[in-house]
Amino acid sequence: MTLLRAANVQLSFGSRTVFQGLTFTIEEGERVGLVGVNGSGKSSLMKILAGAARADTGELQLRRQARVTYLPQEPVFAEGATVASELSVAQGPLREALAAQADLAKRLESTPAGAAQEKLMEQLATLSDRIEQMGGWDTEHHAKTLLDRLGVKDWDRPVAQLSGGLRKRVAIARALLTRPDLLLLDEPTNHLDADTVDWLEEELDKLPGALLLVTHDRYFLDGLVDRIVEINPGEGVTSYPGNYQAYVEQKMVAQENAEVAQHKRERWIAQEVAWLRRGPEARRTKSKARIERAQKLMAEKGFQRPKVADLRVMAAPRLGHTVIESEGLEKSFGDRKVLSKVDFRLQRGERVGLVGPNGVGKTTFLRVLLGELPPDGGKLVIGKNTKVAYYDQNRAQLDPELTVYDAASQGEDWVELGDQKVALRDYLDDLLFPVPMQRMKVKALSGGERNRLLLARLFLEGANVLVLDEPTNDLDIVTLNVLERLLLDFGGSTLLVTHDRYFLDKVATSILTFEGEGRVTRYEGNYAMYRRLKDQADAQAAAATPASAKAAPKKEEPPAPPKQARKAGKLSYKDQRELDGMEATIEAAETRKASLEAQLADPAIYSNGGKVAELQKDLDATIAEVDRLYVRWQELQDLAAGTA
Repeated sequence: MTLLRAANVQLSFGSRTVFQGLTFTIEEGERVGLVGVNGSGKSSLMKILAGAARADTGELQLRRQARVTYLPQEPVFAEGATVASELSVAQGPLREALAAQADLAKRLESTPAGAAQEKLMEQLATLSDRIEQMGGWDTEHHAKTLLDRLGVKDWDRPVAQLSGGLRKRVAIARALLTRPDLLLLDEPTNHLDADTVDWLEEELDKLPGALLLVTHDRYFLDGLVDRIVEINPGEGVTSYPGNYQAYVEQKMVAQENAEVAQHKRERWIAQEVAWLRRGPEARRTKSKARIERAQKLMAEKGFQRPKVADLRVMAAPRLGHTVIESEGLEKSFGDRKVLSKVDFRLQRGERVGLVGPNGVGKTTFLRVLLGELPPDGGKLVIGKNTKVAYYDQNRAQLDPELTVYDAASQGEDWVELGDQKVALRDYLDDLLFPVPMQRMKVKALSGGERNRLLLARLFLEGANVLVLDEPTNDLDIVTLNVLERLLLDFGGSTLLVTHDRYFLDKVATSILTFEGEGRVTRYEGNYAMYRRLKDQADAQAAAATPASAKAAPKKEEPPAPPKQARKAGKLSYKDQRELDGMEATIEAAETRKASLEAQLADPAIYSNGGKVAELQKDLDATIAEVDRLYVRWQELQDLAAGTA
């Protein structure tokens, strides 16, 4: 059943048409990802659908009595609001339903058997289902669990005293507690660490209502959505079934087909133009209809590959043997230990990703390395040839009162890119800042546009070490792909803080994880490799835990709130992808098991006792993994069949 329908929606700002003829629907329970370049109108459309803004023209239809919750990029709170009061507001509809349920139950007690009683019982059953959908009866426990998982500890603290990141987390908890029929989320993963993003994905996957999601987190889109809707700037939307990966594949095929069609169109136009130029004598032998058809085709807008920001890096001096090194680095704020005897070495060409919960010291570590904060102890060495460019997640380097051109120029009207000298005005145009936009003040730009401007200025500093603190926030997916390629081609070294798991998988050569209480651990490889190594280490630590500790009595917890079950036979996209790849995963694990068994069957190996012990340990772990995979495969098969 259709939950929401938008038809021929148009929005303009002055002479600029944001979108027009925009038409699409959202079905009950559907999960939709909304994508498009910065400035294409994603946030504006979300506001229109939420009723927070009005379109110039068009029609919106929402299913009767459907509840909509909207979480903007920058959440809004009532004056004087506390964490508890905001969550209480979110639970208002539930409290009203509970009160109505109690009233119905009381009336039922005094209603004699008959048609009236049956009607009340039907109403009571419907209301009970509604209460269950909105989270059931144990909502306060669920609210506190949400806040605790989101890292918000102070239940009675005024929201105005919280940081921007904590305010966003309170808003996420508030939105989740409403359990609406349609949840609109605009960049919900900004300011969240990677582990919290994983948790949020699981929470959203359990919600029974429909979801419309704007995010640059491609793994988040892959794991959640059933369909991608792309806004075409100045036009309408195109819908692609499937998750983000399916969208990318379909879009590539569509663009290739469009380019082939455009090539044929251009050849046909060239032929017709040559014929038209032959003069009246030639045209008299042809039909009037052909002339009109040729003129119409030439007037039509042909296919043009979308323009993307052309980020480039100014040439930098070659790095020396020493880039940045620390030994025994210490840093505390009062009684809170942030860095404890941290040894770190950044080498030429490395791209190190920094991950960990918010507030554990990632930004502090960067600022100590850059000399902005003095360490309490330890040794820090910066190479003689090391030249650092720093991207601040708060974008404090951008003066909001400057024009775009002046903010980028820093007193220079020309930039050197490789062996080329390019006018700054032309370079900004390549970055999707056309000349009229270059005269705008920075404060008038969107978050993504400010981010792109700051990155462009940063890359013109001629640095050989890039220190980037949350550079991916607010960037559209197209620009993220450009930034990925730029960092992969960059000849220097990079330190990178981001919660974007996909970005870290593409870019990082190693991961530095901040674990709290000053502990910092380095893992070689990208983010996916780090997760595998971390899971293995955790499993080994759990296996080494004494049995007495494992058997320690657990503190009794209140029962978890009821969960809305998935429809029988319907797997989430995340589970479906896991099931699709399970056969190959099991086969690889079985192959490894057979290889280890064959090595242990070779008598020659027993001359090396240490090698035998290592192989036996690997075999035991592989056998356990094979068993786990078969159990998981059966679970997924049962879910798919609706028997779980």
